[in-house]
Amino acid sequence: MDYHIRPAAGDDVPQLAQLRYDFRSNLSAPIEDEATFTARCRSWMAERLGDGRWYCWVVVEGGRLIGNVWIQLVEKIPTPTDEPEEHAYLTNFFVQDAARGRGIGSDMLSQVLEWSARRQVHAVFLWPTIRTRPLYERHGFLADGDAMQLLFAPRAQ
Repeated sequence: MDYHIRPAAGDDVPQLAQLRYDFRSNLSAPIEDEATFTARCRSWMAERLGDGRWYCWVVVEGGRLIGNVWIQLVEKIPTPTDEPEEHAYLTNFFVQDAARGRGIGSDMLSQVLEWSARRQVHAVFLWPTIRTRPLYERHGFLADGDAMQLLFAPRAQ
């Protein structure tokens, strides 16, 4: 294994913003130029990374980031039962094209799910694309017929 996975640090923010641009600009045409977007994204990420609600893991290879995944903890209203009081929203899961097919995404997802289990979240939820659905299914995710959503803006598949 020539890569390693670790929690993101503040110094990673510029590379994380670039990964975000690379990820999303390949799904549909950007409406903002790269420099403007990455500056705005760096600010957003710097404010949230490690704030107690947002967590990020990165894949490092050759001294540079080649992938990342973010989790946002979603609080639930307190309950007097033994039901866990947090959910985890998994988002922005991306591995650069050149690094795909080597099990990196699966390794990263395993670490995030282990962290979520140790934290005792009630559920991890996400919105997969058609391409990513098999990865999540291999890790135990199921489509829940009870889940509902009202989508105000279409999302890229």
